[in-house]
Amino acid sequence: MFELLGTSILGILHWHYLLPLAAGTLAGVVGGALPGVTITMTIIVVLPFTFGLDPLQGLATMAGVYVGGSAGGLITAILLGIPGTPSAIATTFDGFPMGKRGEAGRAIGLGTWASFFGGLLGGVFLITATGPLASIALEFGPWEFFSLFVFALSMVAGLVETSVLKGLLSGAIGLIVTVLGNDPVLGQPRLTLGISFLEGGIPFLPVLIGVFAFAQIMSDVERIRRGATGEGPAVAVEGRFSVPHLKVIGEILSRPFLLLWSSFVGLLIGVLPAIGGSAASVMAYDQAKKFSRRPEKFGSGIPEGIIASESSNNANVGGSLVTIMAFGIPGDAVTAVMLGALTIHGIQSGPLFISQNLKLAYGIFAAYIVAHFIMVTIIALGARFALRVVTVPKAILFPTVLVLCVVGAYALSNVMANVYILAAFGVLGYLLVKGGFPLAPLILGVILGDQIEINLIRAVMTDPNPWLFFTHPISGGLLAASVISVVFALWQHRRHRRRVAEAEDLDF
Repeated sequence: MFELLGTSILGILHWHYLLPLAAGTLAGVVGGALPGVTITMTIIVVLPFTFGLDPLQGLATMAGVYVGGSAGGLITAILLGIPGTPSAIATTFDGFPMGKRGEAGRAIGLGTWASFFGGLLGGVFLITATGPLASIALEFGPWEFFSLFVFALSMVAGLVETSVLKGLLSGAIGLIVTVLGNDPVLGQPRLTLGISFLEGGIPFLPVLIGVFAFAQIMSDVERIRRGATGEGPAVAVEGRFSVPHLKVIGEILSRPFLLLWSSFVGLLIGVLPAIGGSAASVMAYDQAKKFSRRPEKFGSGIPEGIIASESSNNANVGGSLVTIMAFGIPGDAVTAVMLGALTIHGIQSGPLFISQNLKLAYGIFAAYIVAHFIMVTIIALGARFALRVVTVPKAILFPTVLVLCVVGAYALSNVMANVYILAAFGVLGYLLVKGGFPLAPLILGVILGDQIEINLIRAVMTDPNPWLFFTHPISGGLLAASVISVVFALWQHRRHRRRVAEAEDLDF
């Protein structure tokens, strides 16, 4: 196995394959770094250019887009507080505060190398553990998927810094958003208020851009009005615009459990279809917070938050590739495009894919691994220029970012309705921030709401017995884990409040 992998890596390093792989990785980094563009949109744009290539060249190009895009989202998440991709949402929580206090280069280095190590760990699992992980995924029916999504939603309690009630209300708003539109079974409109474009539901991307980008920009504009000048960077930037690579590698490797566990979470979520990197990064972030000895520091700009988020979302890529190569099931929108590319080249994915296309399968493994080295090189060389973006005066930067966000939302399906949704949720996000409501639970509710409802309906239609949610071992275990997660998060919250009160008493 490893001999074949080594041979495949040497083959990928030939310029015939290395050039399209590098081009795809560069396109992925740039597309991932631009809010509103997303990896899916980037890979769709790149797809037509792969039609004239041989199958391995084309799939290597798309693997590069996938790897580069998963890491590229951290750039704007750290520099502007706006996640370039949904999978970089959790990176914003600690990356942006770290950047604001003058450590943008360190934050980008932590995110890049965490993505690198997480991706390589995902590659090890992809190559050696496809069979066992596939058998686990095959055990998942609608009961197990429902319980898994409930478990992910239970992390709302762990993402709340101040008021648990406000966090739950924010998550409930996110769930309500997913109810808007047609009923998934009968197709009857619900809560559409007579507005035609709401019948198709609320697309996730305009909500994400509006809640994070608009709310962040408006908050910064408000700070400017309170006394700052309109000039200067969005975050504080080191004078030499440097990324301390050796230092951040040491920081990551000094936390082996965090790196391994976050990568495993990302991989496991990637293997299970239809969940995606956004839920994986938030879940890994929550897990890191629960295991941390200083959970109260999360959200203030600490390395653990960045390492957890970025290692999980790149390991998630490896997990997603497992589902498409082993079952022929796309784990997300990106692998759905890759599945289409396989079909165009006359290749059938599924259980027989590896045995019938051994050289191609290991070529994809090799391209995935090499793409991580290319990704690190691209971000390392481009970090100096990326950091200069934040030195642009805010009077120029904010309108430019807002225009890019509007263009990205419109380009999603070429309708103005997405722009209206962006504006509405931008205002909502700003009002929630002003009211002290956390935004992460809202986004998690929007991510998971559809899947919770669909799998609940599927389970009830298959068998109306509600006890099956508890008697199925995996489903029951996940529901028990959900209860434990909420109880543990509430205990952490109370402990944090008690520590704050003790510190205030000492000050007096």
